[in-house]
Parts: sequence; C-alpha cells; structure tokens
Amino acid sequence: MPKILIVEDDSFLGGVLVQQLQVSGFETKLVADGVLGLQEMKEWRPDLVLLDVILPRKNGYEVLEIKSNDATIARIPTIIISNSGQPVEINRALALGVKDYLIKTEIDPKDVIAKVRLQLDMETNKGAGVSDAPRKAVASVPEASKLAGRKIMWVEDDTFLSEIIARKLSGQNCTLIHTTDGDDALRRLAEEIPDIILLDIILPGMNGFEILTRIKENEKTKNIPVILLSNLGQKKDIAKGKLLGAARFLVKATVTLDEIITEIATVLKESHV
Repeated sequence: MPKILIVEDDSFLGGVLVQQLQVSGFETKLVADGVLGLQEMKEWRPDLVLLDVILPRKNGYEVLEIKSNDATIARIPTIIISNSGQPVEINRALALGVKDYLIKTEIDPKDVIAKVRLQLDMETNKGAGVSDAPRKAVASVPEASKLAGRKIMWVEDDTFLSEIIARKLSGQNCTLIHTTDGDDALRRLAEEIPDIILLDIILPGMNGFEILTRIKENEKTKNIPVILLSNLGQKKDIAKGKLLGAARFLVKATVTLDEIITEIATVLKESHV
C-alpha cells in the first residue's frame, strides 16, 4: 500500500485529503508543520509528499531546500498544495524539484487522487525502465479516445511539464511534435501541419502571442486551432489570446492533465478537424 505524507496545517483540508486518500487505497499520515514533515520523511519514508507552503516552524520552500540537499529523502516526489497561484511561486517550487502544483481554491479531491496516482505511476515506470504508454492507452477521459492518430504540436520550454504531457499524450496514441521556442515551432510548421497546437506564452525569444499572430497570418497555418496554455491568467492576457484567434486559454496552475486532454478533443471537434 503506497504511503502518502500530508504536510498541512489546515486541519479541515488535511482531514479531507486523509479521508479521500485512505478510501482510494493509500496509507496516510498528516502532520501540521515543516519540521515534523521532514522528520516523517526520514523516519516513515513515504512514497509521495503533499506539501503546503505556509506552515509553522519551517515553510514549504524551506522544507524543499532541506529535502533537496538530503540524499536520503531528495528523491521522494512532492506535490505542492498552496493558496498562491502566482507564476513566480509556481516556478520557485518547480525549481526546487516538486512534481506538481495544486492551488487550494481550485482543489478537487478527485484531482488530488489522480495527480498522486500519476506521480506514483511515473516513479514506478521510471524505476522499471519502461514506458507506461500501453497501460494508459485507454484513458479515463471519455473524449481522449478521439485523439488516436492526431498530430499535436506542443510549444513549451518547461522540461518538467513537457515530459508529463508527452507521457500523457503518448498514452492516447497521438503523434507529438514538441518544440521549445517560436523559431523552431514556425520552422516545423513549414514542414508539417499538426491537427492542433498547444502554445505556451512565456518562451525564449518570440513569445506565444507573437507566435500565434504569425500562425494566424499564414495562409497555410491560419486554420490550425491553437490552445494557449500558460501561467499567465490575467483577464487582459485571456482577452488578448482570444483576440488573436486562440480557441482556448488554459491556466497551467488550474487545470489537470485530463482536463487538457478533454479540451484538446473538444476543440478538435468544434473545429471539425
């Protein structure tokens, strides 16, 4: 039975997570501060940690810094649960090695369970040296089966997120074209036309809005549906994306992988691609 350590000082939320995880077949422990969290990581050796950021004694970032420098616990996968969805906070957590980032105001216990299972599956498959694509070929999202055979371009420079989405899409029998910047994306588009494009906004060199403009100005590519997927979530950014022709604007910190898959399938259906 996988062991999940929850480091959370909100007793109500902690209790809900404990209940949901136990019902889903996980062994759990709940502690209310960072010092106890580190202690339990060393002594109990959980398979995964759910970690709040604002904690007594040591906050989540301090816990992550100590954890990353302790070889005995550094490799335990960690998912952050935080009140903040600011890109700077998310990037800081990712830089410290967290595997995922959940925002409390958007939290759904079912999403937590799904993310926990995903991370544990990835750790298991990484340890076994095999891909999890065959086992995940039948997705839990009804629309996902419609992605089989689709060619999807993913423009994203975050290696962590790129690895996650590549694993997820490979399980849907898609062809994935991954690029990390605008110049490479436009070069690839000159060579092959995907069914849909997932496009980050904050990229090296040309940003996502500039790339989207170039795509929509080109007769060859203007009809390809584009989903903007970004840490930016201000109304002005969303409005700009729609004005430039994006089919959707998804905020990374508030969507799950399954929701991204569903949105891809829905946009393809709406676009009659």
